[in-house]
Formats: sequence, structure tokens, C-alpha cells
Amino acid sequence: MIIAAKWTIDEYHGMIASGILDNRKVELLKGDIVEMSPEGEPHAYCSDEAGEYLSELLGKLAKIRQAKPITLPNNSEPEPDIAIVQRLGRDYREHHPYPENIFWLIEYSNSSLEKDLQIKSKIYAEAGIAEYWVVNLKKLHLVVFREQLDGDYATKFTLTTGIIQPLAFPDISVSVEQIINK
Repeated sequence: MIIAAKWTIDEYHGMIASGILDNRKVELLKGDIVEMSPEGEPHAYCSDEAGEYLSELLGKLAKIRQAKPITLPNNSEPEPDIAIVQRLGRDYREHHPYPENIFWLIEYSNSSLEKDLQIKSKIYAEAGIAEYWVVNLKKLHLVVFREQLDGDYATKFTLTTGIIQPLAFPDISVSVEQIINK
């Protein structure tokens, strides 16, 4: 039997600081260092446009972090395409956002769809992230995960048009088309 070594967040940060992971596009998922898929043009365009839209829509209510790490208690430090987080200013010089700082997360998926829908959804649910959205770039729809239950999300639904209110901001109406960039 082959047993893979699992890494802690501190060990992962040590590798980053020492330069071992320079020029590698990786993230830590449940103790595994996982290669990240390269961003194609649709992925880069859609996530960038959605980030700008959300920044304008939410204003001072939240900070929009694009392709930056978040730190989760399950030995994970993924880099979601968009993290909508509390505005903590200089605190983020000392640590990446923790689950209690995160309003919701968005991933844009093309080649990483299976990982984002299955692996990352469980990691985010286990960590207590209240809401997680995945944009399927092939089918141009939005998959919404909500209501954590036993380390998974109890609610999952798909939208192609219309308006959605994020759980953290029920008075804010988000255009699905603006997130998908149809």
C-alpha cells in the first residue's frame, strides 16, 4: 500500500518561504499539494469581469479578492477565483482570510469542473463556508451550494439567468448573467 505524505499549513508556508514551490501553480487541499489548472482566456476574462462587477455592487460591504489564498482549518489553503470577504485591511498582511472572514466563494471551471464541484465543495462545506458558487464555463451556468450539513452542502441548484441574493447580503441582488458573463 502506498501512503502519501500529508502537509500542514505551516509546512506548506515553509515550502513557499524557502522557494521550493517557486514557479509552481499549486494549492493545498486537505494536506495534499495539488497542481492548479492553467487559466484559459474565458476563465481569466469571466472571473475578472465578475470580480469588478461584485466590487462595484458590494462597495464597502466586502472586499473582493481574486485568485488569492484562503486558510481553512482542514489543512487546506486553496486559491478560489473570487473570495468575497470581510474588509480587515492590514490584518491580511498577517494571515489569509479564515472561514469566519469569508462571505462566499466563487470558482470558474472548465478543465477543473470535477475538482471544483466535488472535492472543493466538500472542503469548503467542512470548513464552514456558508455559500459556494461554481461557474461552469462549458455550459455557461452557475451552480450554487448552500446550507452545510455533515461536511457537505445540503442545497445545490443551478441557474442560467435571473437574480440571486447571497446569504450574507440578502438585500443585494446579483445578476446571474453578470457572474456567468454570457
